Amino acid sequence: MSSTQLPFPEGFLWGAATAAYQIEGAAHTGGRQDSIWDVFARVPGAVADGHNGDVACDHYRRYKQDVALMGQLNMKAYRFSTSWARCMPDGVTPNPDGIAFYSRLVDELLAAGITPWLTLYHWDLPQALEDQGGWASRDTAYRFADYAALMHSVLGNRVRIWTTLNEPWCSAFLGYAAGIHAPGRQEPGSALAAAHHLLLGHGLAAGELRRRDAEASLGITLNLTVADPRDPASNGDRDAARRIDGQFNRIFLDPLFRGEYPADLLADVAHLGMADLIHEGDLDIISTPLDLLGVNYYHGESLTKDPADPREQAAPETTSVPGQADRPVSSPFVAADGARSVPRGLPVTGMGWEVQPEGLRRLLNRLQAEYTGPAGIPVYITENGAAYDDVPDGAGFVDDQDRLGFFAAHLEAVHGAIADGVDVRGYLAWSLLDNFEWSFGYHQRFGLVRVDYATQERIPKASALWYSEVAASNAIPAGSNAVSPAGQGVVLSV
Repeated sequence: MSSTQLPFPEGFLWGAATAAYQIEGAAHTGGRQDSIWDVFARVPGAVADGHNGDVACDHYRRYKQDVALMGQLNMKAYRFSTSWARCMPDGVTPNPDGIAFYSRLVDELLAAGITPWLTLYHWDLPQALEDQGGWASRDTAYRFADYAALMHSVLGNRVRIWTTLNEPWCSAFLGYAAGIHAPGRQEPGSALAAAHHLLLGHGLAAGELRRRDAEASLGITLNLTVADPRDPASNGDRDAARRIDGQFNRIFLDPLFRGEYPADLLADVAHLGMADLIHEGDLDIISTPLDLLGVNYYHGESLTKDPADPREQAAPETTSVPGQADRPVSSPFVAADGARSVPRGLPVTGMGWEVQPEGLRRLLNRLQAEYTGPAGIPVYITENGAAYDDVPDGAGFVDDQDRLGFFAAHLEAVHGAIADGVDVRGYLAWSLLDNFEWSFGYHQRFGLVRVDYATQERIPKASALWYSEVAASNAIPAGSNAVSPAGQGVVLSV
C-alpha cells in the first residue's frame, strides 16, 4: 500500500446508516399506524414548515434501488431500523405485512453481499403506547422486549448484528424534557423515567435475544460527547462540564457497564425522584453483557456557568430552525443549574454544530480506558456525518467538499484512536440518503447521496464517491484532515 495511505485493520467494516421514519415513507401502507413522530409532526410549529415523514425518501417502495446503490458505493454493511409502528402498530399485536417488508429488505441486502445491521428502536414508538404513558411508563420496557422477540423470530436466521436502542438520550431528554422531539413533552421527571425505562427495555430485549441466539452480536448505540469546561480553572465551569457529562454520557454508560448510576448524577436529580424509579434487579438486567458498543458522535461541548455576555455569539445548538414556528421548549438537561454551551470559534456545519474531530479521538480513548476496554468489547462508529448547504449543479450533482472534509477529518481521528490502542472495528456514515431530519424537516441534508424530493432521484455526491474509494481500499489518504482540530480542554472523568 502507498505510504500516502492510512490503512485500517483488516476486516474493518465500512457502511452507512439510516432510520425507518426518516426514509421509508408509506406511512399508511400495509397496516402501519401512527408512531409518535407521525403525531408530533402534525403539531403546529413542531417541525419546520409542517414537514413530515409520510413520503420521505420512499424507501419502502425503492429499497431494491437503494440496496443496489449501496453495492455500487462499496458498502459492506447497512445499519437500518425497523419501525415498531409498522411491525406492531398498536405496540402489541404483530402485523405480518409490515414485518414482511423487512424480510424482503434483509434478503435483498444478503443477495448483494451487504451485512444487515438491525436497530430495533430509532425513536418511532407506536402512538398507542405513548397514549398509555410512553417511555415514562415502566410497562413500555416489557412491550419492547416482546417486540424484540417478534423481530428475532422472523429475522434472526439472517440478521446477526442487533442494536436495541439508538440514542436513548434523545428519546428521553429531547422527547420528554425539552419538547423538541416526539412526543413533545416537557416533564423533567418523566424524562428521567423514560431514560431508566429505555435502559430497562434494552436489558430485557438483550436478554430475550441472547436466550434465543447465543451467537448473535448484541449492542446498543449511544450518542456521546466530550464535555469540556471552558475554563478548567473555574469551579463553576468544571461543575457545568461534570453535570453535562453525567446527564449526557454517564447516565447511560455507567448502568450499562458498571451496573450502577453515578452517585453524583443521583445527587443532582434527587429532587426529581429518580431513585424511586429503580426497582430491585433493574440494574442487573440493564448491565446484561454486550458484544459491542455503537458510538454516534457529531461534536463536543465547551461548558460554562458564567452568565451570557450580550456580545457573545449564540451557542451552536441554539441555532433556529428555518420555517419552524416559535414554540416554547425547555432545556434537555434536567439538573444543569445554569450550565450552558459556548462556541469556541471552530468551523460549523449547516446545523450550526462545531466541527471537532479531535473530540472523537479523545472520546474513543476514554471509552477504551473506562468502559469498553474493561468489558472486553469493541466499538463501532454507528453514526458520524454532517449537514451542509448543498448546492447541486444542473445535473443534480453536489460537489460537497465540506462534507468530504468532515468525513476525512473524523476518519483520521478514528485511525489515530486505533493507533492509540482503541478497539474500533467499523464506521457507518450518517447518512446514506438525504432524509427527514426530525424537527428540521427536509431543510437539513446529511446524505452521501442527494435525494431530489420532487422526483425521488438518487444522485451520489462527491463525498459518496470519495467514501466508496475508502471502503474499497480500506484506507484513507494520509494528511486528509481538511478541518483544523480543536485540541481544547480536557475530557472530564468523574
